Amino acid sequence: MEKNLLIRWLRATYARLPIDAARRARVKRWLAARSRLARSLVLAAQQDAAHELEQAAHAPSAPPIVDDATRVLSRLHASGRGVGYVAQSPAGLPAPAPVRLVAFYLPQFHPTAENDAWWGAGFTEWTLVARALPKVEGQTQPKLPGALGFYDLRQPEVLRAQAQLARTYGVHGFCFYFYWFGGRRLLEQPLLDFLADAGNDMPFCLCWANEPWSRRWDGRDDDVLIAQQHGAEDDVAFIDYAARYLRDARAIKVDGKPVLVIYRPSLLPDPKATAARWRARCRELGIGEIHLAFTLAFDSFVPRDIGFDAAIEFPPNNVVARDITAQVQRLDPNFAGRVHDWRSLAAAPPMLPDDAGTLHRGVCPAWDNEARRAGRGRVFLHAAPRRYRDWLVAAMRDTLRRCADRESTLLFINAWNEWSEGAYLEPDARLGYAYLEATRAALQAIAASPRVAAPPRPPQRACVVLHAFYPELLDEILLPLRAWSVPCRLLVSTVAASESAVRERITALGMAAEIHVFENRGRDVLPFLQLASRLLDEGEGLVLKLHTKRSLHRGDGETWRRDLLDKLAVPAEAQRILQTFQAQPALGMVVPDGHWLSLRAYWGANAGNVQSLCRRMGIGEIDPGTAAFPAGSMFYVRLEALRPLLDTSLELFEFESEAGQQDGTMAHAVERVLGLCVQAAGMRVTTSTALDAAAPVVVRDYPFAARDGE
Repeated sequence: MEKNLLIRWLRATYARLPIDAARRARVKRWLAARSRLARSLVLAAQQDAAHELEQAAHAPSAPPIVDDATRVLSRLHASGRGVGYVAQSPAGLPAPAPVRLVAFYLPQFHPTAENDAWWGAGFTEWTLVARALPKVEGQTQPKLPGALGFYDLRQPEVLRAQAQLARTYGVHGFCFYFYWFGGRRLLEQPLLDFLADAGNDMPFCLCWANEPWSRRWDGRDDDVLIAQQHGAEDDVAFIDYAARYLRDARAIKVDGKPVLVIYRPSLLPDPKATAARWRARCRELGIGEIHLAFTLAFDSFVPRDIGFDAAIEFPPNNVVARDITAQVQRLDPNFAGRVHDWRSLAAAPPMLPDDAGTLHRGVCPAWDNEARRAGRGRVFLHAAPRRYRDWLVAAMRDTLRRCADRESTLLFINAWNEWSEGAYLEPDARLGYAYLEATRAALQAIAASPRVAAPPRPPQRACVVLHAFYPELLDEILLPLRAWSVPCRLLVSTVAASESAVRERITALGMAAEIHVFENRGRDVLPFLQLASRLLDEGEGLVLKLHTKRSLHRGDGETWRRDLLDKLAVPAEAQRILQTFQAQPALGMVVPDGHWLSLRAYWGANAGNVQSLCRRMGIGEIDPGTAAFPAGSMFYVRLEALRPLLDTSLELFEFESEAGQQDGTMAHAVERVLGLCVQAAGMRVTTSTALDAAAPVVVRDYPFAARDGE
């Protein structure tokens, strides 16, 4: 009660502040970056707004798709996007796709009479999604939709838009969950509308979710709302009804046989007898043979032992994942769930050996069911679009190894739209189309190298990422680059106020550059992370990071900048360093000599943020006595070596707007974890004058900064 009163008082006080909206937003972001309570207030406001949008989406006058949901939420607070956000892209796909990707699809996004009675009027999946809050460090909740908004599946055009989006990014079809209880059917109206919609050509199959329906979403698994009535008569009634779906021209087939999936065959009294009845009845109905598959969500049968044709992997279920509950920092001391490392899912071996029958491989982009089991959820940290892409590539290669032809190459994704389980491909407010783009990138990688991974190629050129806050310093940096004899791609980031001056100066120097304008937030670090993530996705390998460093708080700022540039950017040094990167695949970062500093001696006011970042990157807490970092934030780095940091997808609101800060910001903390990130990726850090040294010299007495405590 006291906490609620405090929250109400803080909200009322904040609302009365005599400042304009822009300053009010900056205050909110500054507080949210430094205080758990403030962050909770921001997320609570976001939750309230999400609930209002969800309610509006179900109002009779609401449009079928709330297209402006992302814009509304972004106005509420700045955490709408993260590093790695991907916009929609019309890029192409290999034709035909080497593997047919099928995504599980939840039809729970519309009100029903049953849900109204059980959970309250207007309940849909969005009701669960909008209420979630983070319980542990690194957990991103609530999961909020992007371009499709809080959609309502009573409108057939929603599923049509989903299908078009899925096909654009390489998803071959949907596997619709089908809810049958002794003849009673739930959540079927979107599927019936789909059957009647001749304009939607999305291939599909059904997955009979043959569990009893219980109050699992509020933790009461034993409170059964609708029981199943498995038996011989129900087997026949089920397949007679399902025949309308199996006959449809869009039904996904394997070797000409329509696919039918069962979620838990172990709940059937005699799965083998059920399979035989279904096959016989389908022949009687003129459907012919069917391809019967079941998920390995709970069961572990060999398919032929129960009369089925195939098993389907269904991660994270039935996979032994690394439990990291004891290592995470709790935001809610009452959290009673479990936390796992998502990366262990991707590393797990196939769930059936080759000689156990047909296995359809399965992957999941992420998982966090906090929305369904508030405070008791199963959370998987360290999921990321590129990590999902790599897993999908590996699973597709294994599928091609197992399958003789494309007709049998089904691979299942869990899921298209399981929002309350945090497992979805649909665009969201935080990363946009990143998971869809990763799906398309995986298909393109398989088309280029279907059976065996292509060996990594040495970087053929360097990308120079230059943050130009001070355009008057551009000549000093660009003139040496103009004299390089090696290929170079130049990207210049700046703020809106400096854009014109930057363009004029680059044009005057006769140089070609890609110019990107960012908000004045996170200094040179946040723009670099955003561009580095984009370049990594584009296949670039090596970056030289520079910026127009002035360090106005120091009298020797000019000397500091020139020393950094002289050791990295002058043509002779650049050519020598680039040749070393070509020759040494394990080299991850080159720091200017004399600027590789002891972390303990110079981590300043950043200790908490540094340790937090290391945990969020998945490398755990570190010993500052043995760690070091590149001071001055200029260096060469192999982009693959930045994966642990880039795949963390830090949110933009975590980086402070520029206010002359000298220490303690998120940008300062990121600077201090860069070397740790490279080493966590399994690569080596060295300095510009010791390229072949086993370990660079760590500086403890640095002329450009005072040691901690001095």
